[in-house]
Amino acid sequence: VQLQASGGGLVQAGGSLRLSCVASGGTFSSVCMGWFRQAPGEERDFVAAINWSGGNTNYVDSVKGRFIISRDNAKNTAYLQMNSLKPEDTAVYYCAAVSTYASSNCLIGVGYRYWGQGTQVTVSS
Repeated sequence: VQLQASGGGLVQAGGSLRLSCVASGGTFSSVCMGWFRQAPGEERDFVAAINWSGGNTNYVDSVKGRFIISRDNAKNTAYLQMNSLKPEDTAVYYCAAVSTYASSNCLIGVGYRYWGQGTQVTVSS
């Protein structure tokens, strides 16, 4: 599975961005998708995940109520809608995937096998 992330950019605090992750080379409808982020000097952290059907999602506490993960299996694409952005959301955002129908690990950011190249999100104060 190859992943291509896009949609990052520079936005003022309080603004919104939508990230997209297009998958190719596999059966998208059978993969669990996740978004991670890495701020300068920090480790890569889990942000959100969605299971193969879209019926289950999970978020890190710091983005709950602001970010929404979704997917369109017909378009082989996962999305991360980011609202009410804060300067502390500034990071490189990565999408990731793992082929599994069992969602317990992937929904907490564990076990991802395929990674996209990252897209920069910068939130100015």
